[in-house]
Amino acid sequence: MKVSIIGTGYVGLVAAAVFADYGNDVVCADIDEGKIAALERGEVPIYEPGLDALVSHNLEAGRLRFTSDNRVAAAHGDVIFMAVGTPTRAADGSADLSFLIQAVTEVARGLERPAIIVNKSTVPVGTAERVARVMGEHT
Repeated sequence: MKVSIIGTGYVGLVAAAVFADYGNDVVCADIDEGKIAALERGEVPIYEPGLDALVSHNLEAGRLRFTSDNRVAAAHGDVIFMAVGTPTRAADGSADLSFLIQAVTEVARGLERPAIIVNKSTVPVGTAERVARVMGEHT
């Protein structure tokens, strides 16, 4: 299966490595070009036991690739996992969904065929409807 993961933090990178290790063709995207360059060299920026080996093995096998372009990842995936940070706003403690909404917008613009969108980001109730609206506005 062709899987895309948007976000290369703890949630996204671990999921990408495991999906690839199970034989899926995975493209993982992040807007941080420095992080993507490091990952392409097999340098894992987070600690998770065994993750370095999983990433290296699947990079070498060609099942795991990285990009800084969310649209490239969107065009690839039959299933697209959104694993984008949703930091807390200092003013009121609510989730800042701006990074997620920006990523969803880019994914919508990059879709070349129908895909399943799965949200793995920590979000408040009602976010799925908002994501669906954004997808509809940009596809």
